[in-house]
Amino acid sequence: MSTPLEGRIELERAVDSIIVGARHRHDHGDLTPLVESIRRHGLLQPITVTLDGHLICGARRLAAIKLLGIKTVNVWVRSGVSDRLGQLLAEQDDNQLHKPLTQLEAAALYRELKTLLAEDAARRQEATRFRQAGDGGEDGSGNLPEPWDTPVGEARVQAARMVTGRDSHKTLERIGRIEDIANDASQPASVRRQAAEEVARLRAGGSVYPSHLRVNAELSLAELDQLAADPAQSAGLREQARTEAETVRAAEREARAAELEQLAQAALARVKAAKAAGKKKPKRPTLTAVKTGEPVPFPLTVFLATWDDMAHWWTHYDPAGVGPALTAEQWAGFEQTVLGTVAFADAARVARQNRAEHIA
Repeated sequence: MSTPLEGRIELERAVDSIIVGARHRHDHGDLTPLVESIRRHGLLQPITVTLDGHLICGARRLAAIKLLGIKTVNVWVRSGVSDRLGQLLAEQDDNQLHKPLTQLEAAALYRELKTLLAEDAARRQEATRFRQAGDGGEDGSGNLPEPWDTPVGEARVQAARMVTGRDSHKTLERIGRIEDIANDASQPASVRRQAAEEVARLRAGGSVYPSHLRVNAELSLAELDQLAADPAQSAGLREQARTEAETVRAAEREARAAELEQLAQAALARVKAAKAAGKKKPKRPTLTAVKTGEPVPFPLTVFLATWDDMAHWWTHYDPAGVGPALTAEQWAGFEQTVLGTVAFADAARVARQNRAEHIA
């Protein structure tokens, strides 16, 4: 056994005695290279466990060791990481150095970190609430040090930066919301089914924002269906709700996610306005919002959210694999999108420069 170093000691432990417990990584990925590395060179970095043998860092290394049939392994024992928050922080440090988390794993880790960060902040605030003047500090923190080195901010922003390295809390919140809706028995079956489909898309690496919009559209359609079937409503209002829902569903195949959400929300707003005004006659909707060749203009928030979801997308794919795998039609669509994006960027850049010159 080695001497203590920064709150840890190194010793040999039986592999079967290491307790993995609940972790946010469910997919270890391809372990073959790691197995071969350990077979040839041994374990270069020990696994880290708590005093009672719970795994902190090294889930992939432990899985590879088990595949090799190794019975004992050197581990680092950390006495300073005992509470759930400390374990999560250590687990995330390990994740940043190895295989990245999937979107669903990142959202699960974010949710738990956010809750624990908020609880920890509340405990520290309570502990210093009644400190006497002159005890040190001007913000109620007293002499208690921060338990981790992260920027001060809201728990959700802190948690997002710790998981993804940037303020992606909106994206992570959307993932959690979609999962919650898929598992919410109180939601209509159509909504739960749509949310479950979006979870499957996210698991396959799909973009979050379109999934978020499609679930929103289905929620609006479900509310229209409920109004159409509500005997407490007037016959005219029920007919309007039914017709509005049919119109949106008719456009569902051709409309993009943002267009579909916009159509569904507008339809629901019209029915609610009619309900509030006590109108008796249904007002048949039109399809003027979605016309072939006339895309619906989106607000700047949609633009920002779209590019936030696509940040560093190219790091997740292998060009050598993607290129040959696409059909001629898929490749043509990809190139068209790239060319359109470059043309848009050039036009936006010129507009930026013109505005800067005008202001100057």
